[in-house]
Amino acid sequence: MKQTVSIEIALPRQRVVQLLADPAHLPKWLRGLVLHEPLSGVHGAVGAKSRVVMQAGRREIEGTETITRREPADPHEIPAESVVHFDREIVAEGMWNAVRDRLTEAGPDTTLWVSESEYRFNSPLMRLVGFLMPGAFRKQSLQHMQDFKAFAEQGEDVREKG
Repeated sequence: MKQTVSIEIALPRQRVVQLLADPAHLPKWLRGLVLHEPLSGVHGAVGAKSRVVMQAGRREIEGTETITRREPADPHEIPAESVVHFDREIVAEGMWNAVRDRLTEAGPDTTLWVSESEYRFNSPLMRLVGFLMPGAFRKQSLQHMQDFKAFAEQGEDVREKG
């Protein structure tokens, strides 16, 4: 199953990339995040692995995230007119997920964030969930992006929303 979602953020791309790259900000906008724990490598660098635990309703989902692409490698040195690529794979019980994020300048102070996700399910339960509720995965991805936008533009923290 594949999906693409996008959002415009009213901040320069350089600032958006810096906010996304800082692991200290993850709990402020990544709704449902219980834990994002480095296992190996440098956070955000290609090859880095992290243990990720997310709350989904009453259930906790644990997986391993691996950074597969980061261009440019340094979030503080982004050449003008370039596209920022940030790709990762997440493996959890019953599923594999690849996320390919692209950040481009939509204007001098506006960033377009396009996120492509691909899901593969290897358990009967997850195949059923993917088949019956494909919109739920798209909705969750868009919610994360909207939460990031509110955090980046207005300083809103999802933990304060209850």
